[in-house]
Amino acid sequence: MLNVEQLNQYYGSSHTLRGVSLSLEKGKCLALLGRNGVGKTTLLKCLMGVLPSASGKVMLEGRDITSLKPHQRAALGIAYVPQGREIFARLSVQENLLMGMAAKSGKKALLIKDEVYELFPVLKEMLQRRGGDLSGGQQQQLAIARALLAEPKLIILDEPTEGIQPSIIKDIGRVIRLLRERGDIGILLCEQYFDFARDLADNFVVLSRGEVVAAGSQENMDDDSVKRHLAV
Repeated sequence: MLNVEQLNQYYGSSHTLRGVSLSLEKGKCLALLGRNGVGKTTLLKCLMGVLPSASGKVMLEGRDITSLKPHQRAALGIAYVPQGREIFARLSVQENLLMGMAAKSGKKALLIKDEVYELFPVLKEMLQRRGGDLSGGQQQQLAIARALLAEPKLIILDEPTEGIQPSIIKDIGRVIRLLRERGDIGILLCEQYFDFARDLADNFVVLSRGEVVAAGSQENMDDDSVKRHLAV
């Protein structure tokens, strides 16, 4: 579904991404791991088109999307849940959810699927509450739900457990597992919480100083050579 080939990116004179390559299959979860400042979020922003890449390719289902704008990538089926959630604080929960369907037309743009409330029951209880009045964990659930309402082929999650209470981390893990088991969506999970990622991922990639230093299947994540590059 997603193939990244030799992606390079610069911030001024700093070489922030160095020949990064990875691939993600439909129905699988790929964990992107690494310490703070190694380029994880930069990579995700390049995949979404928020940041330009200097060279390399980003392919979605065999199509080269490297030069496409973020809204064009979203229209092709990529959803992005950024670090920090970035919900609309002054809009209600319901209005935030409707924003997730902005690319749809007619009645489809106004119909919030019941599946979202099944995945995140707390949101149904808080539809008229302002997004900024929710707890951090509830905002994270709202951000993920908003992304899912776009019915993406690929969802990118940037550190969804950051600053979240343990009970909601379990809820988010449950949702990611259900999405993976459903088999119709690719999940790119950027995460520092090693145990959380290991329990959900089919495969992993470790970044260090902007380059891939380890990659493999989930059963190899516990190798000492992998852990040396992580804050675990």
